Amino acid sequence: MKCIDIICLSIHTPQLILYRSTFGSDYSCESFWVSLLSTLYTWIVQHLPISYKNVFKLSNLVVEHCWRTIFRSCHRFPSSFMSKLQLGHSNIHCLLGKQLHYTFGIIIPQRKFCFVKPLYPVTPSRPPSTVSYVERARQHRWRCSDVTFHCSEWALCQQWVQTIREQLTALTSRPKHLLVYINPYGGKQQGKCIYEQKVAPLFACASISTDVIVTEHANHARDHLKTEAELKKYDGVVCVGGDGMFSEIVHGLVSRTQRDNGVDQNSPEEKLVPCTLRIGIIPAGSTDCICYATVGINDPVTSALHVIVGDSQPMDVCSVHHNNTFLRYSVSLLGYGFYGDVLADSERKRWMGPARYDFSGFKKFLTHHHYEGAVSFLPATDTLGTPRDKTRCRAGCFICQHDGQLPNLCFCSIPEYEVGWGVVRGKFLAINAASMSCACPRSPKGLSPAAHLADGTTDLILVRKCSRFNFLRHLLRHTSKDDQFDMTFVEVHRVRRFRFTPRHCQNDSELDLRENGKQLFSQICRDHPACSSAYSSWNCDGEILPHAAIEVGVHCQLIKLFARGIEEQPLFEDLANPPCAL
Repeated sequence: MKCIDIICLSIHTPQLILYRSTFGSDYSCESFWVSLLSTLYTWIVQHLPISYKNVFKLSNLVVEHCWRTIFRSCHRFPSSFMSKLQLGHSNIHCLLGKQLHYTFGIIIPQRKFCFVKPLYPVTPSRPPSTVSYVERARQHRWRCSDVTFHCSEWALCQQWVQTIREQLTALTSRPKHLLVYINPYGGKQQGKCIYEQKVAPLFACASISTDVIVTEHANHARDHLKTEAELKKYDGVVCVGGDGMFSEIVHGLVSRTQRDNGVDQNSPEEKLVPCTLRIGIIPAGSTDCICYATVGINDPVTSALHVIVGDSQPMDVCSVHHNNTFLRYSVSLLGYGFYGDVLADSERKRWMGPARYDFSGFKKFLTHHHYEGAVSFLPATDTLGTPRDKTRCRAGCFICQHDGQLPNLCFCSIPEYEVGWGVVRGKFLAINAASMSCACPRSPKGLSPAAHLADGTTDLILVRKCSRFNFLRHLLRHTSKDDQFDMTFVEVHRVRRFRFTPRHCQNDSELDLRENGKQLFSQICRDHPACSSAYSSWNCDGEILPHAAIEVGVHCQLIKLFARGIEEQPLFEDLANPPCAL
C-alpha cells in the first residue's frame, strides 16, 4: 500500500493544504501512476484556482517513453495539460523514514491570495532556503522569482542565510517602513483588491512593514500628509490609485516640506525645498500616465518591485500661481483650450465613467473653439536637449543628470531677467505645458516625446487657430511615429517659466472664472457674437484651475519616485546584468 501526501504551502496565509490518498498498486506500475494522476487532477480542479498551464513536476522513476504512454492512455488529461508536465526526480522526497510519503510541488498563479510554492522536505539534516529575486520580463515588466537551495549542514545553511540578510540590510536605499494610501474609488475601483492580492504579499516577502490608509473622500491623503502623518518614521509614501491620487500625495508631501522649512508657497519667486521621502505609484487608475512615463508599463507587480529594490527617480514639479497666490502643483500636463474644455465638460458627465473623456473630446473637437491671449516665457537656453530632437528620457538619462545640476535662475527676481523672455500673441486652439512625455497606452509617444523628467524645464506647446482637419492631423500624430510639431500652426519651446494672460483680462488681474463668469461671458458675447465663450479652463493634471491668467515655474527635481525611468530594451537581454535579490 502506498500513501501519497499532496501538500501545498500558502505564503499569504500560513496554512498547509493537505490531501492524502492510498493506492494499492506498486509505484513502478503504470496503473499506479494513472490512478494517482487522475485523483490528483480531480482534487486540484475542485480545490485550487488553477489553469491547465500550471506545471506539475513528478517522478521520473519510469522511462520517458513509458511516461508518455501513460498519459496517452489517460483521457482525463487534456493535451494542453499533458504538454506542460515535466519530469524532475528532485521533487520527490522521503519525508518520514519508514513510511513512503511523497511531496508534489504545485505552482499556482497569484490569484485570490493563493501564493503557493513547492514544499520541500524540512529536516534537520537537509534544511532548504529560498532566495527571491527580480527577473526582467518583456515590455518593461518585472517579476518575482525564487531559487531554493538545499544544504546538508545546518550550520552552513544558517551562515549563508545570515550573510545574505546582512548584505540586504546594508542596502540603505531600500525602504523598511512605508505609508500606503489606497484609493478604493479610482479607475475600475480595484485599488484595494490590487494592493491586497498583488502588492502586500511582495512587501511582506521583502520584510517591509506598512501602515495602510484607505481614503474615504477627495483630498483625504493630501490633508493627512499635511497635518497628521508622522513622516519621520517612514522611508517613503506609496499611493495605490491613478494620477489624481498621485497628485494628492505630491501636494500633501510638498506642502508639508515647505511648511516645515518655512518656505512661502504663495511667492512665485520662492525656491522650494526638495522632498526627502520618495513616492511609489501602484497603478490602479484609468490612464496612469505618470506611472507609464516613469516605468514604461502600468503593472502593479512591476511598480511594487521597484519600490522594494529602492529605486530612485527625481522628477520636476511645476508650481502654478495667480496674482502671488498659490493654486496647484503640476507634474505632467497643464492644458488650456482643447484639453481644458474636454476636462471641464467631462466633469459634468461623471456618470458615464471613463467613456466621458471620449465623448467630451469628440464634442469639443466639433465645437472647435479658439482663445486669444498672450504667452510670455523664459526659454531654457542652457540645456542640452530640445523638444524636436530624437533623444528620449530613459533610465540614467544624461540630460537630466547634466541639466539638473545647472543653477536655476528662473526663481530670481523676474524684472532682472525680463529681457530674456519671449512673447507670443494670437488665437490658440490649445496651449499645453508638458513636464514629461505624458505617454500612456493610448498615446505611446505622448504629447512631447522628447520631454525629460528631471531637467528643470517644461515643453510649452502652442497650437494656433487652424482648420478642423489640420487640428485632427495634429491630434492623430500623438498616436503615430510622425513628428506632431512638424506643422506650420504648431510651435514648441523648452522653457523654465511662462505666463499666460487671456486677451479680455489683460487689464483685469483679478479674473475669477467661478465668481465673475456670467458677467464676463455676457460681455464677451457682445464683443464677439460668433463665439460662445472667450475663456477656457486650465487642466492641471486632471483638475480645473479657477483662473485663466496664471504664472508657472519649474522646480528642478523637487520630488523623487520609487522608479528608475524607462529602461532601454537591450537591457532586458543583458545577461551580465545581475538580478536583484529581495
